[in-house]
Amino acid sequence: MGYIELDVLNNDAPRVVIGIDLGTTNSLAAIWEDKAPKVLAPDGLSAMVPSVVHVPQEGNPVVGSAARAQALVDPQHTVFSVKRMMGRGLDDLDLNHNPLPFAVAEDGRKLARVDLHGKLWTPQELSAWILVGVLEHARQATGAEIAAAVITVPAYFDDAQRQATRDAARIAGLEVLRIINEPTAASLAYGLGQSEPQTVTVFDLGGGTFDVSLLSIEDGVFQVLATNGDTRLGGDDFDQTLVQLAREELTGQVPAELFQDPAFLSAARLAAEKCKQALSSDPEAEMHLALPEYDLNWRRRVTRQEFETLIRPLVERTLQSCRRALADAELTTDQIDEVVLVGGSTRVPLVRAKVEELFGRKPHTTLNPDHVVALGAAVQAHVLTGGTRDVLLMDVTPLSLGVETVGGAVSKMIERNSTIPCSHTEGFSTYAEGQTGIDFHVVQGERELAADCRSLGRFELKGIPPMPAGMARVGVRFAIDADGVLTVSAKEESTGTSSSIEFKPMHGLTDEEVERMLDEGFENAQADFDQRRVVDLHTELGTMLAAIARSMEPAQAHLDPESLADLTEAVEAAEQAQTSQDRHQVQASRDRLEQASLPLAAILMDGVVREAITGKKVDEV
Repeated sequence: MGYIELDVLNNDAPRVVIGIDLGTTNSLAAIWEDKAPKVLAPDGLSAMVPSVVHVPQEGNPVVGSAARAQALVDPQHTVFSVKRMMGRGLDDLDLNHNPLPFAVAEDGRKLARVDLHGKLWTPQELSAWILVGVLEHARQATGAEIAAAVITVPAYFDDAQRQATRDAARIAGLEVLRIINEPTAASLAYGLGQSEPQTVTVFDLGGGTFDVSLLSIEDGVFQVLATNGDTRLGGDDFDQTLVQLAREELTGQVPAELFQDPAFLSAARLAAEKCKQALSSDPEAEMHLALPEYDLNWRRRVTRQEFETLIRPLVERTLQSCRRALADAELTTDQIDEVVLVGGSTRVPLVRAKVEELFGRKPHTTLNPDHVVALGAAVQAHVLTGGTRDVLLMDVTPLSLGVETVGGAVSKMIERNSTIPCSHTEGFSTYAEGQTGIDFHVVQGERELAADCRSLGRFELKGIPPMPAGMARVGVRFAIDADGVLTVSAKEESTGTSSSIEFKPMHGLTDEEVERMLDEGFENAQADFDQRRVVDLHTELGTMLAAIARSMEPAQAHLDPESLADLTEAVEAAEQAQTSQDRHQVQASRDRLEQASLPLAAILMDGVVREAITGKKVDEV
């Protein structure tokens, strides 16, 4: 993993703090500016950075739109929806029902890794590259060095997933001021300027995850009352219903092995996504799959009604989460003042209709559902950097945390929907005579047995003085910080002896692994910068060549032969340089093209001036 040092040649550049929505399908950044948050987009580009990473045989990964373009060309080495893999193992990914075009393996700690050209990449490393792409986007838009960021995560992300997000940011060289829940961030963006107390439901359905949060907003205090959701439910699952439709209709018409071919998996996913998006505005749309190597050219008209029948069970799952959140907050739908829709998948008409039906009011959709989370993160970044003290955020932990006790039961230390930051200390003791250590198993979830909850990790407390069973008194403290990240400590109280706990996350990176990735990044920092500069130069060359092509025909009659020859040669060299990865060659071609186009620019400017003053008197100019 390469570490990218942004703006390495301009140490005097201003430093800014941004908000980042690290999404399943797209990611983007926002900043507080002119008393309001706004999304960041370089001139002529979208604010959205596709959360896609393409890893070539040689060189550094490519991120964003350029990577997405490789999904059909090189599907085995183009990774998408990596957010769903954060802090997860193979069992969590359910690859039997949702196969991926790239290979996913599992290491000794049950951590999912992506096999690309024989190297196993962690989701944290791949997410770090996405963050690098977002930071580059922000740097181009602001012209400033990015000092730090607030990053959003789904409210239902557990501790392992939050730790994985922090690791990704650290690998990308980014300081994280705070990790906040996506629905909470959306409420910050929505709640600005609200004068009346309100109880708000934030319904957040993105590409890979779903969350619902109930909040009370009053006098600048944003208090989360309850949250619920599903980290394995989103627009990707809507797409899979259409992919399954294609598989069923093609069964018997094509070889069975086609359904496992990476090219088919990637093409089917993209065709389904395109069809789904079209059905949000049209009553029917075409799903088209073309694979010449299999002589496949399949077309199918899908009606909105048919699509809604396919996804109805998934939409119902989101409504069940809403009902559970209402029950936890002890509220009824009549007590909800506003419903806010967040996430691109809320554009699906059935989703909007069902949410309106459940809450009895039309959802609030004035804010762009793709932008609102990043905007809220920018608000929180502004608050944390001293921009305003008129906003107070009180979030909650989405799932209960506890330890496994003798017999496999769970002793819950922190209950779900507890306001964070928070902590709880509870006493434990030894089970056997002369026992000098205790092995603690930390779990997260609502079930009563540890086997039915999610295992976060184990730690061992050593150094307990040998004494009869049940005599030792060990105080275990669970603490959740403002980022929703868990830390654990313990102390043997009967003798006053304290001991440290080594917490080994089962689905996270160790400090040594993160440090190794950072060291690799430092070693490759110059190469990474060179590659980024090549990408920037290719973009500049493309813009310059397009502008010259538009202007050449009407202006070349006015160019002298020498200038025309220089410009023609420079254009040819620039076109060749667009395929080169040699930074110096591309830079030289770009500089040469700029110099050779000066006479053309002068002629065009003369024409503009002549047109502006034609028919005017001297004193009018």
